[in-house]
Amino acid sequence: MMIYMQVFLISMMLLMLMYKHMLIMLMMMELLVINMSMIIYIMMVEVGMEFYLIYYLIFSVCESVLGLSLLVMIVRFNGNDLYYMFNFSKF
Repeated sequence: MMIYMQVFLISMMLLMLMYKHMLIMLMMMELLVINMSMIIYIMMVEVGMEFYLIYYLIFSVCESVLGLSLLVMIVRFNGNDLYYMFNFSKF
């Protein structure tokens, strides 16, 4: 379990450092979701409630689809996914 916590902290640090491209930010967030699902699985196995992991995975898939659709919309409107070039006042 300790290694999953270390990977979680490293992915949080990478998320904070790599913020220029939106696709890289989405990939780092998905890495966080995978790490959190492993941590939740380890904790729920001890209690005997593994089926809650299915609910968490369903919500994480919905979140990733929403993020990918927003990325496609932004790339279609702006032409790139550079984060510092966005002007969110026009949306």
